[in-house]
Amino acid sequence: MRQRISKTKRLIVKVGSALVTNDGAGLSQDFIAECARQIAALHAQGRQVVLVSSGAIAAGMQRLGWSTRPHGIHELQAAAAVGQMGLCQTYETCFAGHGLKAAQILLTHEDLSDRTRYLNARSTLLTLLELGVVPIINENDTVVTDEIKFGDNDTLGALVANLVEAEALVILTDQQGLYSADPRREPAATLIHEGEADDRRFEAMAGGSGSAISKGGMITKIRAAQRAARSGAHTLIASGREADVLPRLMAGETLGTLLYATATPLAARKQWLADHLQLAGSLALDAGAETALRSGRSLLPIGVTAVEGEFERGAAVACRDSMGREIARGLINYSSSEARRIARHGSQDIEALLGYVDEEELIHRDNLVLL
Repeated sequence: MRQRISKTKRLIVKVGSALVTNDGAGLSQDFIAECARQIAALHAQGRQVVLVSSGAIAAGMQRLGWSTRPHGIHELQAAAAVGQMGLCQTYETCFAGHGLKAAQILLTHEDLSDRTRYLNARSTLLTLLELGVVPIINENDTVVTDEIKFGDNDTLGALVANLVEAEALVILTDQQGLYSADPRREPAATLIHEGEADDRRFEAMAGGSGSAISKGGMITKIRAAQRAARSGAHTLIASGREADVLPRLMAGETLGTLLYATATPLAARKQWLADHLQLAGSLALDAGAETALRSGRSLLPIGVTAVEGEFERGAAVACRDSMGREIARGLINYSSSEARRIARHGSQDIEALLGYVDEEELIHRDNLVLL
């Protein structure tokens, strides 16, 4: 399994507040610079990296002179707003030193549960990765209350892994990995080197919650690994203070804890599309489009003969053959009214018909599953 990790082309790296803020003392310039250096090394190997970084609230607390995490929502939001400025500035400077551009993206869990926003976020992130930019993602703590109360960036990292079809989620923390028990209370606890992400015994081993600075703890990392595994991504939990931890993990070295998935990313994503979406409408296809789909290609507007239902971009729709049988379903790139206007037309005509072009495909093959 470690050798499989070494072949990873796209990964999510999540870093926790304790690392980014040096246990709450303020933004750790040294850690962020080291993180940027290691990610730059992965880029040089041809890998694509998305960074999910905690630390905005903790950094804001330090700037505001608060020694303990407040309980008031508006105080937490204020701390996030103040801290996010310094966090982004530091990352931008450090990545620029290695010739890399960085992009800030603030997300909430709602952004990834709403189909339209899901597709928008996915398109933006994939474009940034193709451009060689390092997307830096954080929860939008400044405006969202539920994520501050219940959310965590471990879970966000798993959701982003599904969003961009990453092969691995690396969670860097201030611990060496998952132990058989809390090593702070039981010195005899042993490090778990490898296991299946869905092994429920790991939840009991994970113990309690986070610290005064962070909101999660090992239990959120185990649950994030379970979520990532459902989209086919393996999870590595390791110490961010280990020298060259990212290049060593990607080389297949036995560091930290590997919680592996049993499905491939694409297969798991297809299963999610097949099982968990309510259909908002349907598309009638001609014989050529049906053949294209069964050959693993995307659905183009020229192959659609009729559009049924009213829906927005990102809705889940059925694809039906000439007999009315559902042969596939997927997330559509255009609304029902737009789809009707471009149906039976070539992709080159989309801009002339709509005044803009979002995607050349009506449904991209990565967002479509055959039934």
